[in-house]
Amino acid sequence: MPTFVRQVEIDAPVSVVFGFHERDDALALLSPAFPPVRVVRRTGGIQRGAEVELRVAGIIRWLARHTDYEPQRLFVDEQVSGPFRRWVHRHEFESLGTRTRLTDRVSYELPGGRLVNAIARLPVEVGLGQMFAHRHQVTKRHCEASGRW
Repeated sequence: MPTFVRQVEIDAPVSVVFGFHERDDALALLSPAFPPVRVVRRTGGIQRGAEVELRVAGIIRWLARHTDYEPQRLFVDEQVSGPFRRWVHRHEFESLGTRTRLTDRVSYELPGGRLVNAIARLPVEVGLGQMFAHRHQVTKRHCEASGRW
């Protein structure tokens, strides 16, 4: 199963960066303008067992469940139903003193078997690269500007 990894260092302590992800509006802030993503339903935050249902581009229904949660260290969401055969997204937070390394690690598999996955891997990873570049930029901006630490 392919795994996409993207990291960013943020000039804020891990408590601030992890706390940003726990905000009720974090997913809305992190979602790029295109394709449009709307939160349809949400139960809980990012703790184990919480769920979020999304509507992507007005047509794709995506249901994710949080399956792991370690405060200040990581949380994991997995697709229950949606466009992928399998999707596991690990959000990892590493303290670097007053800075934080945020690592997004996405293991995914597309429907359609090995050939489809081989052909579609490049466009999927380009899209993930654009999405996580946006997410990391937003996270840096909010966390570094907060000055709460």
